[in-house]
Amino acid sequence: MKNLHFLLITCSAQGHINPTLQLAKRLLCGGAAKVTFATTVHGLSKIKTLTSHDGLSYASFSDGFDDGTKPNDDRHHVMSEFKRVGSQTLTHLIQNLSKEGHPVDFLVYGLVLSWAAEVARDMSIPSAFLCCQSASAFAIYHHFFNTHEGIYNNNNNTLPSFVNLPGLLSFAQEDLPSFLLPNNPHASIIPCFREHIQNLEKDPNPCVLLNTFDALEEEAIKNVVNNINLISIGPLVPLDNKPAGCDLFEASKQYIEWLNTKPDCSVVYVSFGSLAVLQRKQMEEFFHGLVSTSIPFLWVIRNLEDDDEFKAMIISELDGNKQGLIVPWCSQVEVLSHPSVGCFVTHCGWNSTLESLVAGMPVVGCPQFSDQLMNAKMVEDLWGTGIRARLNHEKEDGIVKREEIKRCVEIVMGLNGEKGREIRKNAAKWRGLSLEASSNVNLRAFMEKLGA
Repeated sequence: MKNLHFLLITCSAQGHINPTLQLAKRLLCGGAAKVTFATTVHGLSKIKTLTSHDGLSYASFSDGFDDGTKPNDDRHHVMSEFKRVGSQTLTHLIQNLSKEGHPVDFLVYGLVLSWAAEVARDMSIPSAFLCCQSASAFAIYHHFFNTHEGIYNNNNNTLPSFVNLPGLLSFAQEDLPSFLLPNNPHASIIPCFREHIQNLEKDPNPCVLLNTFDALEEEAIKNVVNNINLISIGPLVPLDNKPAGCDLFEASKQYIEWLNTKPDCSVVYVSFGSLAVLQRKQMEEFFHGLVSTSIPFLWVIRNLEDDDEFKAMIISELDGNKQGLIVPWCSQVEVLSHPSVGCFVTHCGWNSTLESLVAGMPVVGCPQFSDQLMNAKMVEDLWGTGIRARLNHEKEDGIVKREEIKRCVEIVMGLNGEKGREIRKNAAKWRGLSLEASSNVNLRAFMEKLGA
């Protein structure tokens, strides 16, 4: 194999940085001579500690908002500026790497960076799209945006009641990635996903690296589309249970000591990722629902300091009560692998979903937006590793009530009969399959083909 230099570019969200960094490490372990990991100027400045690895270097490109300040009222302008400035600065980055004696042999680009494929094509550099969502989600995007018969092609924005594709569950509208719905506040991202699919159609050798593994989504991978090379290379999760590195948030230092004081499988871990911001009313329902179980819980709340009233209420309720510990951030893979943790209450982001599968951790799914809705359905209906908390249908407020939270947690923790035992059995099964995943074989074959 020749000495390959991979350039990996990702947007600056934690859920994109983590799998991209894991891929960088695996490429180096698989024989790559050099990997350059690049994110936005502002994103790189926010990373607390850059992970060190032989052959790994860091770089940045601009999204047009290097100070992190973006307009709140014009998402189209943000995406347009990102594409314009990002394309220019990525081109300059590749040119500078070549001048320094490190020409780029292969470019890997992540979600919302569809324009990077055009840069690579213009510079005669082969590229691949790193999909940090499920194969099922990619199948849905292809179904919606391909130029031949895509649902959104030719300005057809009428959605069917159910989407039924070979190898996938039947997804109702409310189970689809939320931004696909025309009136969704995040619908401005639709053109970006359309560009992802249509750039792959223009590529003479289209390639998608999927953060999944064959056993998990075998039928979805087989049935997506014939003319795109889909390669499952996941789960892109640290398998040594150590912190992934490159965190955008400062982790607490006390949670492991607290977990060490608890019996095995006795703690509920609660985290809604790095992006979701829950309504105050929903936060209160979660808090009271957790307290009512009398089960110890560890809850990650990123911006608790910004809400003095809610913070005061929590402190008052937990004063002298060792049931709950609230922290601003933590190493999730470390927590999920801790013997005292017995349940994960999660937003069902794809990284969190994979991390729960690798850890064999049963989940209570509380999806908020994007592909989280699909993931929660697959957790419950396809893999059987958890249950989804249901919204309060008496009111259209999108709130999961405290009684529902209590019900779900007690089921998954095994306090209410056979269902919890079945979930835990399935979680153990998928842990074994995730550790046996053939994805490393797939990645090696991919690299060998490039170096042939």
